[in-house]
Amino acid sequence: MTSVGLVHDYLTQRGGAERVALALTRTFPGAPLLTSLYEPSSTFPGFAAVDVRVLPLNRVAPLRRRARAALPLLAPSFAAAHVDGDVVVCSSSGWAHLVRTSGRKVVYCHSPAKWLYRRDDYLGDRPSTTARLALGVLSPPLRRADRWGADSADTYVANSTYIAAQIEQVYGVRPHVVHPPAGLEPSGAATPVAGLEPGFFLTVGRLLPYKHVDRVVEAFRGLPDGRLVAVGTGPLEARLRASLPANVTLLTDVDDAQLRWLYASCVALVAPSREDFGLTPVEAAGFGKPVAALRFGGYLDTVRDGETGVFFDDASPTAIRDAVGALSARSWDADAIRAWAATFSEERFAEAIREVVGARPFARG
Repeated sequence: MTSVGLVHDYLTQRGGAERVALALTRTFPGAPLLTSLYEPSSTFPGFAAVDVRVLPLNRVAPLRRRARAALPLLAPSFAAAHVDGDVVVCSSSGWAHLVRTSGRKVVYCHSPAKWLYRRDDYLGDRPSTTARLALGVLSPPLRRADRWGADSADTYVANSTYIAAQIEQVYGVRPHVVHPPAGLEPSGAATPVAGLEPGFFLTVGRLLPYKHVDRVVEAFRGLPDGRLVAVGTGPLEARLRASLPANVTLLTDVDDAQLRWLYASCVALVAPSREDFGLTPVEAAGFGKPVAALRFGGYLDTVRDGETGVFFDDASPTAIRDAVGALSARSWDADAIRAWAATFSEERFAEAIREVVGARPFARG
């Protein structure tokens, strides 16, 4: 019987990559999961039932609250780690693929490291001088380490056709494409959020520059008759709270039961990010809700224009506002939207990953 080990960058937040890591633990029950930093209170509670193992870096408590501060330490920490298993599956957007193993290494790539290859997405529109200088100094050794990790992999898997193209461009390999599962099952428990009435628009994403949550807020500043609920945490929180319009609610501590209620109670989702996959439209579709999405990246895989939502071409408040109007002006077939979401089931994901784990290595360009 093939033994499998799992690796994930860090478990300090609740995002799409963490949902994929959880799905991998269910795909390979009993497989240990190695990570650099693990903060149970700030990631999904499902990891409590998993054999999570941590790198020595986890002893530095402040890093578990600010994983980005560990940037210079993550590459050498993972490169020094050895994971046992006939096959090791690395859920990676920058670090996990650096582990050493005597077995086959399969990399499920959420994105080649943004701080190396898409720095504007990582730093945002107004990067600090310190951040720019730090990345300038760190980039050459990190690129060498990243390339070593990519070259050590037997098989690469991309989460979208957009990321597949990025992987081929950066690493010169042609990966498999396996879309992540929806993650949030509509059939689970739903808990109302106090003080909210149904009928709002919803946006869900970490409060980082490339997520463009601030631009959705500005769009709704110009839609006084509309209501927006924004869900997420991150470094832009204070700036957003300082000038929230009266028709916008920002929620930063939302569990899955509350998120289900929010999806079920919203009119539609607004998805403005430069996403590698674009999980939230699939989650919303599971509840029969349409989406207004940026015509970019993974959303091209997860949104069907005119069937499950509408696209806008740039993440400006004006374009977002126009898309919300276009979406509101037409009716949507909730059953057809749910049927689309069903194609992103966890069963399909698990079957595809098991097949890839047993497949031959990828082709190099």
